Amino acid sequence: MKASETRDKPAAAQRAELLKLRKEQFALRLQRATGQPVKPDQFGKVRRNIARLKTAMRAAARAAAAVPAKASGEQR
Repeated sequence: MKASETRDKPAAAQRAELLKLRKEQFALRLQRATGQPVKPDQFGKVRRNIARLKTAMRAAARAAAAVPAKASGEQR
């Protein structure tokens, strides 16, 4: 998943993607705990994808919060 792909998604789609990634992360931990074969590189990939998504969500929230302040002429 690329960062540009996550930024272009609407907020609802980002939240759904985050939920999907969290479930995938949980499933990987469960597989490892039960002794099932799991690819170790998947842990890092999922963790980085979650971080990318959360970063994009945070940036969008900050941008949305900054817009009303600029529109009313207030300074920080």
